[in-house]
Amino acid sequence: MNAPIIDPLQGDFPEVIEEYLEHGVMKCIAFNRRGTLLAAGCSDGSCVIWDFETRGIAKELRDKDCVAAITSVCWSKYGHRILVSSADKSLTLWDVVKEERIARTTLPQTPLQARLHPGSSTPSICLACPFSSAPMIVDMNTGNTTVLPVSISDTGNGVVPPSRNRFSDGSAPFSPTAACFNKYGDLVYVGNSKGELLIVDHKNVLICGIVPVPGNAVIKNMVFSRNGQYLLTNSNDRTIRIYENLLPLKGGLKFLEESNHAGDEQDGFEKLKAVGSRCLALFREFQDSITKVHWKAPCFSGDGEWVIGGSASKGEHKIYIWDKAGHLVKILEGPKEALIDLAWHPVHPIVVSVSLTGLVYIWAKDYTENWSAFAPDFKELEENEEYVEREDEFDLMPETEKVKESDVDEDEEIDIMGVEKDSAFSDSDMSQGEICFLPADPSPDVPEPQDKFVGSNSKQGDSNQSVSALSEEAGQSGRLTSHISTPLEGNIKSEFS
Repeated sequence: MNAPIIDPLQGDFPEVIEEYLEHGVMKCIAFNRRGTLLAAGCSDGSCVIWDFETRGIAKELRDKDCVAAITSVCWSKYGHRILVSSADKSLTLWDVVKEERIARTTLPQTPLQARLHPGSSTPSICLACPFSSAPMIVDMNTGNTTVLPVSISDTGNGVVPPSRNRFSDGSAPFSPTAACFNKYGDLVYVGNSKGELLIVDHKNVLICGIVPVPGNAVIKNMVFSRNGQYLLTNSNDRTIRIYENLLPLKGGLKFLEESNHAGDEQDGFEKLKAVGSRCLALFREFQDSITKVHWKAPCFSGDGEWVIGGSASKGEHKIYIWDKAGHLVKILEGPKEALIDLAWHPVHPIVVSVSLTGLVYIWAKDYTENWSAFAPDFKELEENEEYVEREDEFDLMPETEKVKESDVDEDEEIDIMGVEKDSAFSDSDMSQGEICFLPADPSPDVPEPQDKFVGSNSKQGDSNQSVSALSEEAGQSGRLTSHISTPLEGNIKSEFS
């Protein structure tokens, strides 16, 4: 998409609520890499996977050991696994297809966010951001945790003294508020309460660079764009900042090691700041200078050309959309319900938001019919017109209008199982074995008690029996009706009445 030539009034971004999903009380959401599946964590500890094409529930992952609310969900790169963090301080790794729990571990603090390592097809390493504690690398296979540094130690080697990482008082001296992997997972970017971005080598537990944030504001959220070229931060000063990633996408850690060896003339903090300036450069800032609202769950669009942020004000469901040039192009206003999470579809101009009541709203573009796009000479008429045909308008002229023979080989076998490579994915050539869809998981039939039908009016006939069968199906655990909006239910009832 070429952003400079887009009319802001006709941009490739959502405009209206197309539909909403309903299943329990959903708290957080995440798309898989292709956008065909949507995972939602619920307040009862379950994780629901929606087929986003049909708006139906494909899987429901439920752990009998977890009944607390889900705080975050994260897909693995190829969709085989899902990592779920919960308010009971647990991390659970699931096999999506088998619906089996692979591993479960409990942390000293409640993980507010957890992300799987993006460089592996079947990852077991994850990054967890606990409440009031330093972020940590967790090995789900062994349960081992490695606490990451959050500030510069007195010795200047970038490692925090062990005493600062203890959980005796429930918090660290510089409690970070966000952390995320880079595109290939060799570096972790950490934001601390001093308003600093730390670039951390998580394998060696070393700080490689520091980028001070303007105003030294506490960083609440951090996320990379899909292509890894931009880093978004959300700070307590009510400003969303975009940083350009100056490191190579692959081999960023090796580049940092070479930079550190080349800059031995500087020591300590100044050296790390110099390295940080060669890693990230402030690109753009977004804020509402009038209302000064705090932002909730900001993120990039799938192609990185748009930035969205939800208003954190109570009682309003507003989504702000900016282009990368910094212009506010649209404000989406939803129901009078607070917004708690946001996600942009990886491919299409669709935004999904979660309200405080547990509903998931799907925002899509309001397309207008334009038949001239299919036939340039098509003319739309305001009213009927009488048309007089020419004498030879519909005469057959086989000599001049011979149908050209098709060059298509009709005997060639058609591949109906393979997935075409999409230019929207920079690493689509590595997508072998990726899970894009899940088989249907129908609800089992639950027999109704016979006494409910005793004394029913026999004059209703077969037509009312079909209505009863429909209503019986509709009562099955929310799987068949949770994706149908209330207005649609009213239409179905009126049709059978």
